[in-house]
Amino acid sequence: MPIDAHSFPMVLAFAAPVFVLTIALEWWLVSRGKLAGSYETKDALTSMLMGFGNLVSDLTMGFISLAVLMWAWQFRLLDWGVSLPIIILALIAQDFLYYWKHRAAHRVRWLWTAHVVHHSSQYYNLSTALRQPWNNHFTGFVLLSTPLVFLGVHPLLLGFVGALNLLYQYWIHTEAIDRLPNWFEAVFNTPSHHRAHHATNPQYLDSNYAGILIIWDKMFGTFVPEDRETKINYGLVQNIETHNLIKVAFLEMWGAVKDVFTPKLTLGQRLKYLFAPPGWSHDGSRKSSAHIKADFVAQNPHLSGAPGLPK
Repeated sequence: MPIDAHSFPMVLAFAAPVFVLTIALEWWLVSRGKLAGSYETKDALTSMLMGFGNLVSDLTMGFISLAVLMWAWQFRLLDWGVSLPIIILALIAQDFLYYWKHRAAHRVRWLWTAHVVHHSSQYYNLSTALRQPWNNHFTGFVLLSTPLVFLGVHPLLLGFVGALNLLYQYWIHTEAIDRLPNWFEAVFNTPSHHRAHHATNPQYLDSNYAGILIIWDKMFGTFVPEDRETKINYGLVQNIETHNLIKVAFLEMWGAVKDVFTPKLTLGQRLKYLFAPPGWSHDGSRKSSAHIKADFVAQNPHLSGAPGLPK
């Protein structure tokens, strides 16, 4: 079928009322002690408002990313077209690509300046899923999606399966679900796997990047199972301690820009403040996740080589 702007539904926009209703239900059940988890009013409202801002950003500035992908489309090697089998194949291919994009967002500071927003809540509940960035369309993150376009996935189809991927990830942001059947935990991303991803405990840093299928983490060595004996700490290694929406959205990007213009740096050092892993500093005054893990093992040598930790 021919593909145009009306070929696919706006999945996330249509799902918004469901998000609000299920957050309200989880919040109420948690407050009554019926479900595991915790909510804090200012934090949850901040997350939901960040989600609303993300939707506005996509509606008003998404044309930037779409224009990049449509430009890439003219250089495609194939054209997959659209059918149910193709949509399923595109969903799997996009999920594979999402793993690498998500991994890059944690390992490249410039991309982290947007993704950091999603990790900035110190709570883990359904509202956390909505805490999304407003500046994605200005980081160049969309360039990481061009390989699938070159291979023949139409940009609008790519956007559709990408939205399905994010829709799947909504329900895994909860402490109310413990573990699912072993076969499901082995193949799919679950609340247990994603809790580990959102944790700041050293063993969990830079783990479980999956969107839908956890098999990618298992294939590429980034899978760390949730340890039920270890209390999870959520948020950032250095929490921002604010509910100011502007600060939540742009504090890390502003920090990166300030670092780049620090006096008396070499060009290489300035570039590293943008493209090295978060936590890199020219004078060693900060710690990357690798340093945090190494320090933790040095203090706890009996844990050397444990899942997520170096030997």
